[in-house]
Amino acid sequence: MKNNTPLQKNIATSISAAISQKFSLASLNTIAGGCINATYVVNDGDRYFFIKLNTRRSLFMFEAEYQALLELENSNTIRVPHPVCTGLDDKYSWLVMEHLSLHNNGNHHKLGEQLAAMHRLTRTSFGWDRDNTIGSTPQINTPDKDWLKFFRNRRLQYQLRLAATKGYTGSLQKAGAALVNCMDDFFIGYKPVPSLLHGDLWSGNYAFIENGDPVLFDPALYYGDREADIAMTELFGGFSSEFRSSYEDCWPLDDGYKTRRYLYNCYHILNHLNLFGGGYARQAEDMIMRLLSERNA
Repeated sequence: MKNNTPLQKNIATSISAAISQKFSLASLNTIAGGCINATYVVNDGDRYFFIKLNTRRSLFMFEAEYQALLELENSNTIRVPHPVCTGLDDKYSWLVMEHLSLHNNGNHHKLGEQLAAMHRLTRTSFGWDRDNTIGSTPQINTPDKDWLKFFRNRRLQYQLRLAATKGYTGSLQKAGAALVNCMDDFFIGYKPVPSLLHGDLWSGNYAFIENGDPVLFDPALYYGDREADIAMTELFGGFSSEFRSSYEDCWPLDDGYKTRRYLYNCYHILNHLNLFGGGYARQAEDMIMRLLSERNA
């Protein structure tokens, strides 16, 4: 995005309307972001904002993220960037939020403590008020009071069907169907509650501000079993033992989590398969076969 373009002026106008003050972009800098959106920091000399930019069809994704950030902010449990506005012109859509100076190191104890507090916030149904995305994949959040039905239909089966449309059939689908059919076996004696979840809690989606306080961002929010968030912290690593012990001091995990974590992470591996292909097909199938073997042990 170059300076002094119609797009830049449109973004400045949308920020001005959101903050009820005149905002004129003095400078704009590209920063490293994810693989989905272009990301920038803009300022008027005094005020700084972080911007995600994509095509017009991404407005749905940005509007969902805006609402998710508000929901997390209103939980008063853990810091998130304040969402400022979304916008749209004839080619692009964008999400503007508070710019925070982020650091890799900080108070991991507080991260565990505040995440547990966030998970304590519950609803009567699993899901959310709207659909959103996990990466760029649609994530269906139609509420249901039955967690097993919700996770089976809106998570695993959805990803398996999507994988089939991309040509991943055969043994993956056969194993996936077997897992879906026996999923209840992993919940004997365990009844999840609909906790407020980040939904995409890998190490790239948390950091710390200058005073050491933790910050979460890039949510794929819904209300679900808290174990789903904790499982993802183990999937790619990047979370300290201090974080985990602090979390469990506040709210210990059930013994069955040791197996269910693979069930929950299977959703994310299937999503990575649908987004990126490659070796994720084998990883997904291996994870499913491990679950089936543990179920039959």
